[in-house]
Amino acid sequence: MSEVNTEDLKNLRKMSGAGMLDCKKALIEAKGNIEAAVESLRKKGLAKAVRRLDKETGAGRVFSYIHGEGNIGVLLQLHCETDFVARNEEFAKLGHELSMQVAACNPLSISPSELDPELIEKEKSVYREQLLKEGKKEEMIEKITEGKVKKFYSEVCLNHQTYIRDNTKTIDSLLKEHIAKFGENITISRFSRYQVS
Repeated sequence: MSEVNTEDLKNLRKMSGAGMLDCKKALIEAKGNIEAAVESLRKKGLAKAVRRLDKETGAGRVFSYIHGEGNIGVLLQLHCETDFVARNEEFAKLGHELSMQVAACNPLSISPSELDPELIEKEKSVYREQLLKEGKKEEMIEKITEGKVKKFYSEVCLNHQTYIRDNTKTIDSLLKEHIAKFGENITISRFSRYQVS
């Protein structure tokens, strides 16, 4: 198959955000199957996304989300490389999704590096004490503790949390998908969550 359906090409560009030539190549490789072409572009894109992670993010927007009757509110600052992406509807949707995530899962920080080291040490000592009481051997305690700390990060660090709409993804992988889609680095700069108790 060397020719592609123009309508399919338009749809694929819209769905993937990829360039015309990439879309055409993906459709030819997928023998006109749009779903397979999208999957192929996503796989290639995620590899490109990793290369963009060190790019400066000087543009962006602040998003707000109020949950239910107004008892939980979130402000989230999301950065990208250009105003063009910052004004994009998909970027706005991502900001909204991330704000909802913060409202639902109440993270303490964006990543482990932002957590108070004392908090991490306190968690580790609790785990160690529990494991000693269970009679675990010293060499096993360290390994098990590391696993428990990773689980702790997945609960309290936004980038490590499981995405509320798709439990096969973390917030970090959701961001990388969007980096691939836009061809720009995207970072969460900060967030604040307010709750009436």
